[in-house]
Amino acid sequence: MNNPKEDYRKTFLELEKAASKFWPTELAEMEAELSIIPLLLKTQEQFIQILSIDVLELEDLFTIVNSSALSGNLFVKHLVIMADFGGEMLKRISREFKNLFPNEEMKYYWKNTQRIYKFQALPTKSLSNQTLKINGKDLFVKHSLDERQKDAIALLLFGSSHNNSNQEISSILARCEIGDYLGKPSELDSFIKQRYIWVSRITGGAKSNALGHLAQKFVAQYIKDEIGITEIEVKSGATLPNVTHTDPTTGRLTSFDIVVKKKQKYIAIEVSFQVTTNSVIERKGGQAKARYEQVEAAGHKIAYVIDGAGNFERQSALQTICLHSHCTVAFSKNELSILCDFLRDYLGSND
Repeated sequence: MNNPKEDYRKTFLELEKAASKFWPTELAEMEAELSIIPLLLKTQEQFIQILSIDVLELEDLFTIVNSSALSGNLFVKHLVIMADFGGEMLKRISREFKNLFPNEEMKYYWKNTQRIYKFQALPTKSLSNQTLKINGKDLFVKHSLDERQKDAIALLLFGSSHNNSNQEISSILARCEIGDYLGKPSELDSFIKQRYIWVSRITGGAKSNALGHLAQKFVAQYIKDEIGITEIEVKSGATLPNVTHTDPTTGRLTSFDIVVKKKQKYIAIEVSFQVTTNSVIERKGGQAKARYEQVEAAGHKIAYVIDGAGNFERQSALQTICLHSHCTVAFSKNELSILCDFLRDYLGSND
C-alpha cells in the first residue's frame, strides 16, 4: 500500500501549480442551473395555465406557447423537469432514434384516439440541453419554438404512449406522460406541484454560499461515480467516530464537508473553493493541526480539496493545511482522480 503522507500530500507551491484558480466549466454550468430555479418557480403558474387549455391538436398547443408571455425554451425546460428527463436522456433519444422511431414518426394515444406526430427536426438535428436552448443562462433569453423544440415537446408529452415492441427501448420514454393531463386543470395542478417539491428544496439550499456547496456536491458525486469500490458510503456533512474537536466536553462529533466510509475505515474530506478571498480558509487553517492530530489518533484519515484564487491569497493558512493532511488536491478532474487513488489505497479495492 502506498504511504499517504508521502504520496498524496502537496506543498503550497505544488498545490498552487495544480490549481484551477477560477471556476471550472463544470461548476459554472451547475451554478447557472441553480440561478434559473427562481425563474422556474415564478413562471410555474403560466406553465400550468398553458397546459390547462383543452386544445384539439398538438399544433394548437405550439401556437398558444408562441403567443404567450412564456418563452418557448422555458416551456420546454418545465416539461423536461416534469418528466425528470435530463440532458443525458435527451442525447440517448437522439442515439436510439432509429430504433425508437424507424419511420421517423411517433404513434401515440390522446383523447381516446391514435394519432401520428411526424418529426420535423429529428433525426437530422439532435436533442440536447444546449440545442434546445434550456441550459442555465440560455433561459433568460426568450426564444420562440423551433422545429427541434416542437419535437421535444411531442416526445415529453406523449412518449410513454408510443408503442414499440422493444421494451428496453420503450422504457426510455416511460416518464414522458404529461400529455395525459393536458386540458385537465385540477389534475395538472396536483401533478406539477408534486414534481416541483424538489425544486423548492433546491432553492432553499441555493441562497447561501451556493458555489461553495456546489463544489462539495461536485466532489461527492465525482467520488461516487469514479471510485469503483463497492460497499462505500459517501455522505455530506457527516462525522467520524471519536473525533470531537469542536466540543470535547460534550462529546459532540465534528462535522466534515464529506465523509467516505467502507466498513470501519473513514476518511474526512474538507472542500474549499473561493474565487475571492474571505475568512473561511483561515478558519480551516486554524483548525487543521488539531483536527489532523485527532483524526490520526482515532485511526482515520483527512483530505482537503482546495482551489480558487481567493484561497491562494492566504498562503499561511494553506501551508498549515498542506502540512496537516493525508492528501491535498486542487479542483480539477485530474486532481480529483488523485483523491480517488488515495481513497482506494486506504479503503482497499474490490477483492
